Amino acid sequence: MILGIECTAHTFGIAVVNNGKILSNVKDMYVPESGGIIPMDSAAHHKNVAEQLYNQALEKAKISESKIEAIALSNAPGLAPCLRAGLEFAKSLAKKLSVKIIPVNHCIAHLEISRSVGAIDPVLLYASGANTQIIAFAAGKYRVFGETLDVGIGNFIDKVARHFGIGFPGGPKIEQHALKGKYVELPYSIKGMDVSFSGMQTKIQQLYDKGESIENLSFSLQETAFAMLVEAAERALAHTGKKELVLGGGVACNSRLQEMCKIMCSERLQKTKFFCPERPLLVDNAAMIAYTGELMIEKDKSLLVSADKIDILPRERTDQVKVTWR
Repeated sequence: MILGIECTAHTFGIAVVNNGKILSNVKDMYVPESGGIIPMDSAAHHKNVAEQLYNQALEKAKISESKIEAIALSNAPGLAPCLRAGLEFAKSLAKKLSVKIIPVNHCIAHLEISRSVGAIDPVLLYASGANTQIIAFAAGKYRVFGETLDVGIGNFIDKVARHFGIGFPGGPKIEQHALKGKYVELPYSIKGMDVSFSGMQTKIQQLYDKGESIENLSFSLQETAFAMLVEAAERALAHTGKKELVLGGGVACNSRLQEMCKIMCSERLQKTKFFCPERPLLVDNAAMIAYTGELMIEKDKSLLVSADKIDILPRERTDQVKVTWR
């Protein structure tokens, strides 16, 4: 019985997983009054909701806290104040329950949760606020085959949305505006399997200031940015020879991105299966942390760490994690 804690950015979540089955998955999201995430405010939010969410998670899972055998914590990567808030709660809980903690890399958890929907050895197109990476397991590690060279796809969309006067999070509202738009040409920047969004952001803002409609710019943003991601993902599939693609991260909730990935997989000569977990498992959530933690300690009990020996790793890269559980 594993308790998972997610705390890397704006979302604080707690989940319970047992033998690969998600028994509960609750969360609460910090939403700034204006602008983007303020890390210290987000951390304060996490501290305020932690105990309440913990009780909710136990209640929904229909278990007592005495049944918890370990705590899986998303200790990397992320915003340091938010990670610290989660760490403090996990430590106090671990000492109270006399259990150990499993440190889980948030990015890797987005890939591992795809096993719950049938993926075995996929390429992950990880599209979220701060992260945009193409990840796959190769030669003993989770390798980053492509990534953003500047800003994450989600943060890029949020910055454009703020310029339009749209509140946070901007993605769902941009998706709605895009349904009524037409294409206008935007910079398409891909270098091998790496992508860049800053030039497109500047161009969109310039066009908006000159009177181009939000609908046309939203449509063009999605068509251009998502095409870049799908192209990079297809190159990674060709390079690794893998036959599965999985989507992860909050931006993966976008129906147009899902559609473009499905089309690409169906049109490849080498038949490729497409997987996309349900929305609660795409956005930041604790179930993927608990699920990954359970996978890890099933194969390697040494990954369990005592509360006084664990720390946060705000800048840990996906390919820095030693993978001993595959």
